[in-house]
Amino acid sequence: MENVEHKASFLKNEFVKTLSSINPEMKGLWGKMNVQQMVEHMSFSFRQANGKDKYSLLTPEENVAKAQAFLMTDKPFRENTPNAIIGENTIPEKNASIADALNELQTEINDFFALFDAQPDAVITNPFFGDLNYEMWVQLLHKHSLHHLRQFGITTNP
Repeated sequence: MENVEHKASFLKNEFVKTLSSINPEMKGLWGKMNVQQMVEHMSFSFRQANGKDKYSLLTPEENVAKAQAFLMTDKPFRENTPNAIIGENTIPEKNASIADALNELQTEINDFFALFDAQPDAVITNPFFGDLNYEMWVQLLHKHSLHHLRQFGITTNP
């Protein structure tokens, strides 16, 4: 559980600070998203995790166990991993500024932890990895956050 607590602490306390250090004009090392779109994409991920945005499972049922087994490793997501929800095009920015996007992300992060503080046994469906409990969501969100930090040249391994 210590590893989960470490990852949760990073997500709760360090992730947005780290994102705010990225020059908003920087181009990613891969992918099509700019910094603000990536921050908003992470808000979208946390809204899935905190139950505000609900999705049906897109992964065939027989592949969920394999997907969850990968999820629980520290193997990173590949660069340019496709996302069937986003598709080929980037999603336009919805916030007026990067500061607003970062504030929105911190709110979604806080809401994620508040949900699981209130309902520690909650299980929420992720469209790619199936039904996830708190530990699995923290693992996914941490893996996803590191993926996008690497996209913009931040290679620390919090």
